[in-house]
Amino acid sequence: MYDLMPIAYRNLNQFWAYVLTETLKYLGLNCVVICPGSRSTPLVVAFAQQVPNIEAISILDERSAAFFALGRAKATGLPVVLVCTSGTAGANFYPAIIEARESRVPLLVLTSDRPQELRNCHSGQTIDQVKLYGNYPNWQAELALPTPDMGLLAYLRQMIIHGWERCQTPTKGPVHLNIPFRDPLAPIPDGIDLSYLQSQFHPEDFFAGITNTTPFPIPDSRFPIPQEWQQCDRGIIIAGVAQPQQPEKYCQAIAQLAQTLKWPVLAEGLSPVRNHAELNPYLISTYDLILRHQSLAKQLTPEMVIQVGEMPTSKELRTWIDTTQPRRWVIDHSYQNLDPLHGRTTHLRMGIEQLAEAQGRADSVYLQLWSIAEAKVRLAVDQTMGKMEELFEGKAAWLLSQVLPPKTPLFIANSMPVRDVEFFWKPNNLAVRSYFNRGANGIDGTLATALGIAHRHQSSVMLTGDLALLHDTNGFLIRNKFVGHLTIVLINNNGGGIFEMLPIAKFDPPFEEFFATPQDIDFAQLCATYNVQHELISSWEQLQQRLNPLPSQGIRVLELQTNRQADAKWRQENLRKFAPYSVLSAEC
Repeated sequence: MYDLMPIAYRNLNQFWAYVLTETLKYLGLNCVVICPGSRSTPLVVAFAQQVPNIEAISILDERSAAFFALGRAKATGLPVVLVCTSGTAGANFYPAIIEARESRVPLLVLTSDRPQELRNCHSGQTIDQVKLYGNYPNWQAELALPTPDMGLLAYLRQMIIHGWERCQTPTKGPVHLNIPFRDPLAPIPDGIDLSYLQSQFHPEDFFAGITNTTPFPIPDSRFPIPQEWQQCDRGIIIAGVAQPQQPEKYCQAIAQLAQTLKWPVLAEGLSPVRNHAELNPYLISTYDLILRHQSLAKQLTPEMVIQVGEMPTSKELRTWIDTTQPRRWVIDHSYQNLDPLHGRTTHLRMGIEQLAEAQGRADSVYLQLWSIAEAKVRLAVDQTMGKMEELFEGKAAWLLSQVLPPKTPLFIANSMPVRDVEFFWKPNNLAVRSYFNRGANGIDGTLATALGIAHRHQSSVMLTGDLALLHDTNGFLIRNKFVGHLTIVLINNNGGGIFEMLPIAKFDPPFEEFFATPQDIDFAQLCATYNVQHELISSWEQLQQRLNPLPSQGIRVLELQTNRQADAKWRQENLRKFAPYSVLSAEC
């Protein structure tokens, strides 16, 4: 009959946990990340018995576990369950839950708890876990204590179904369920007579009707392109920060809109548009560098802007939009406010794929201006990077954009790596799948998220700085659970390179100690401690050889040692030099 049933009928907690996990199995759950502890014993036993229907992964550190689950959910687009014991264990999930909310990733968080009579009396490992995560969950609730009643079992089933749905609609994000259990926690006889349930509880009927279809599917309706868009010849499309589950269709939809309107597409380095370049002839990848030239920025002032997804990282672009104040539309499913500039903005809460087709029109002079600028700046960037032999950290992003195997999953860490991708990532047709934690823009859980994305996926790569990697070295504890391969391209400039770009860098002290925070770590020794492969990269040719082909198993660190101050000085002196001065007006 059911392998879970004999053990479940001996213990009420175990029966409760069986109904919970079986419901999730029917809903389509395929991965649960479990942190060790005592109060969660009934859930752990029940999930362990669901293997192989549900993959159960044990991870020691709760913060790393939560970001690993976040990575799995990013890669699959499906909710991942997180389980922990009572006390501060759940508090360590908090950074990942914030990121899940801000970047719209489905997580179902199950925190185990003591019963109400053991709270507020200094019972061990007990804190107030109700609404532990403030307003960040899409939905949160505390479940009733396990009770041998068919009505309450039906309640449990419905709460789990509702939690699963709220992870995904109307906007993806985290859901928190706090689950109290009384002793005994182990699956031993607890003295409660469950015999009557054996005659009333019929699993085939009880779980009938639970399906793993996506709730509330998006309507296939088409939104007509507004006439005011079609009548404007000084408009731009901003392809912003996005991690769509179907990137090619997403890029095709943006390309179709661009070809209809004859508007340039300013594609963020984190947008899939840059990795499907052949789809879009109007792609502009060097806008940050172009807009650093004030006369060009003024000449290219738009009347209208369509922003697809979230606003790009570029401060130059944000300042330009804020200064010129064009009429703006934001196209995104989110119910969140995606306009940090507070402009004249209309939010179209739909997917770019839902825009209807329309008759295209002729190219405009405005489009030609952008195209000429892109060609000249892109050539200047590529020639500069191609000739560069020193290990300037920005070249790593430029090189990755050209040499990775097709469709490689790439996790890009925050701080300088994400900005170097914005500056230097070259448009390509490799269909690289870029991932990132740009919801809260923190460095929490960088390694664990990348491992979650790479787990049971194509051989993957992570681009990171030294501080982001060191902040999550506990992520290396996942190595024995990890299936697949991750290459870590480590930019080691011994400190926080992004702070070198800020005005505070001119004030030392306190800059070096409190902002740059160099750690002076020997990464070869660190990797040896975790039995992770390490290689010091001394040339770009060596790095290129290590990136294609990629291994199929294990974790590997490729370390590039760079000079933080010299690289910051290079950016400050050269980023503004790429844009042409007068060629646009002369050629148009």
